[in-house]
Amino acid sequence: MSLVVENVTKRFPASHTPAVSEVSFTAPAGSITTLLGPSGSGKSTVLRIVAGLEHPDHGRIKFGDEDVTDLAVQKRNVGFVFQSYALFRHMTVDANVAFGLRVRKLPRRETAERVADLLRIVGLEGYGNRYPAQLSGGQRQRVAFARALAIQPKILLLDEPFGALDARVRIELRDWLRRFHDEQHVTTLLVTHDQEEAMELSEHVVVMHEGKIEQAGRPDEIYDHPATPFVAEFVGGANVFSGKVENGRAALSPSLSMPLPAHRAPGREGAMVQAFVRPQEVKLTRADDTSAADRVTIAQVQRLARIGPIVKVSLRLADGGAMTVEIPVRELDSLGVTEGDRVLVDLNAAKIFVEDYSI
Repeated sequence: MSLVVENVTKRFPASHTPAVSEVSFTAPAGSITTLLGPSGSGKSTVLRIVAGLEHPDHGRIKFGDEDVTDLAVQKRNVGFVFQSYALFRHMTVDANVAFGLRVRKLPRRETAERVADLLRIVGLEGYGNRYPAQLSGGQRQRVAFARALAIQPKILLLDEPFGALDARVRIELRDWLRRFHDEQHVTTLLVTHDQEEAMELSEHVVVMHEGKIEQAGRPDEIYDHPATPFVAEFVGGANVFSGKVENGRAALSPSLSMPLPAHRAPGREGAMVQAFVRPQEVKLTRADDTSAADRVTIAQVQRLARIGPIVKVSLRLADGGAMTVEIPVRELDSLGVTEGDRVLVDLNAAKIFVEDYSI
């Protein structure tokens, strides 16, 4: 079942601006759609509106062809998993998972069978008699997933479900969720500010900023073809350079000028330009390399910080500006440079925006 959000706007009394404004997207049936954005971008507000915990000032929510905008939360049949687990401490695992089924007055035998089946699915067979305090964080979150799925929801809503877990457990649980979803195909709406999480788990990503949608599409589309300067900077943590159009080129500093791509009309002379360069998309060569290109500038290596198989290279450009590059350790070894050396920086992968349109 697909989830359709149509022109949703929500304003809270204490705020001068809407929490979300004219938000529209479709979460395809049987897929994971992620609302991605920084804190305060409106992600959780949209999720709460979909759940029925908030009512929009304008707009509609549809589950498939059914308009559920005015339905109470109890009648929407959605499963909800929170960051904080929200388990009942005084109840066993079995009782937590069975809670929604007992509210719906399912027969005791059917309830027990479904609970046992769900605990098997989430990998917690034999844990039914334990209490939440006797479980690890990852196990508690799996119980929360089992409880949300017990009612056989039309839509599964996940609000930062891995945020309270440490890095190792987050990775393990993300892997588990991806495998689980590939088997169950429950239409899922996930809220997160973690780009890696969104890119790894989702078939569809909706990037939000200041209550509005900046871009929606497949993860690779979002990453490779950012539609706005915000997406270009937020997704991938880009280095940002500012300048203006001079003689049909993007003049970003006295030492760095880039050609404007020929497939778009050139910006007017003097128009403001922003270039976004992700740390992983920069190529470094030795300063004595003679194969310089249009988008190459000289920089000095200020610091090398190894992070596992990756080296974070802090550079100082000729005009004094700073830049961060991330390259594999083996690539740095073959390059043979160290702190204080000069290098050529290839910015060919830069995403350039002139005023209010992308080129």
